[in-house]
Amino acid sequence: MRPPLIIDCHGHYTTAPKALEDWRNRQIANIGTPALGPKASELKISDDELRESIETNQLRLMNQRGLDLTIFSPRASFMAHHIGDFNTSATWAAICNELCHRISQLFPDRFIGAAMLPQSPDVDPRSCIPELEKCVKEYGFVGINLNPDPSGGHWTSPPLSDRYWYPIYEKMVEHEIPAMIHVSTSCNVCFHTTGAHYLNADTTAFMQCLTSDLFKDFPTLKFVIPHGGGAVPYHWGRFRGLAQELKKPLLKDHLLNNIFFDTCVYHQPGIDLLTKVIPVRNILFASEMIGAVRGIDPETGHYYDDTKRYIEASTQLSAEERHDIYEGNARRVFPRLDAALTSKGR
Repeated sequence: MRPPLIIDCHGHYTTAPKALEDWRNRQIANIGTPALGPKASELKISDDELRESIETNQLRLMNQRGLDLTIFSPRASFMAHHIGDFNTSATWAAICNELCHRISQLFPDRFIGAAMLPQSPDVDPRSCIPELEKCVKEYGFVGINLNPDPSGGHWTSPPLSDRYWYPIYEKMVEHEIPAMIHVSTSCNVCFHTTGAHYLNADTTAFMQCLTSDLFKDFPTLKFVIPHGGGAVPYHWGRFRGLAQELKKPLLKDHLLNNIFFDTCVYHQPGIDLLTKVIPVRNILFASEMIGAVRGIDPETGHYYDDTKRYIEASTQLSAEERHDIYEGNARRVFPRLDAALTSKGR
């Protein structure tokens, strides 16, 4: 067996040049007077600035940690779908997706895109389809990020099992792209964005799928639930029991043909639990680097988000299972990624 490609399925452009944040701040400052706000054409970021932002950050750490390729999407906390209206989100999503596309063009062997959708509270999800199709057809993106709570912590949207979301799912199935279920900034003071809102959403998304028959309608639909699945692996017995009480099939049949989990779990016991409880075929390598947790663990002396160390240190994984986590599962869950890699002989 050849050494696997190390594919990180969860990367965000968190190191974009400051001009991007400045533009966004001007847009937000003029939410009530959009005619006075900045135009997309006013944002000027050169290729050299993009290269520097990646080479000194993500790419440097990828090289240090032995990661080959990152599925790269706009910064999750910056999506902030609760701000403004659909036009606000549409302009912002288009700008952020184009930057990720440019990164994938500058570093074609190291980054490939996943799209932010221009979601907005109480706006029909069909409004997202033009941006989704542009990113897939023109940019060659291989997935999307889907925010189940565009309200930013108030949960005003229907559950993911509701027909409200079906137009997005239909396009996902048509184009063979999975969705990473990823919320954005919390504007609810009860929920810290990365410490509570993200993990709450991961757990909530799983439970919404468990209580439904969504995958009977979409048997090939695929979701990646990030951050190790939130509370799901830790409470696997609870979810099995709830499925049983609800007269649902066994979870391996009910959900695990369609739902996958990443390895953004930042300590060894967490990874060991994940790989013991969840079938290896449902686990995709990821680090969310450079993301929510950027420090060094004083107990190990290594960065918390250097998740490859945890996979390598696991005593319960075979070489074949590591290969699946690093590469095989990602190529199966992201068919367009597999096709892109195959076209390059990788």
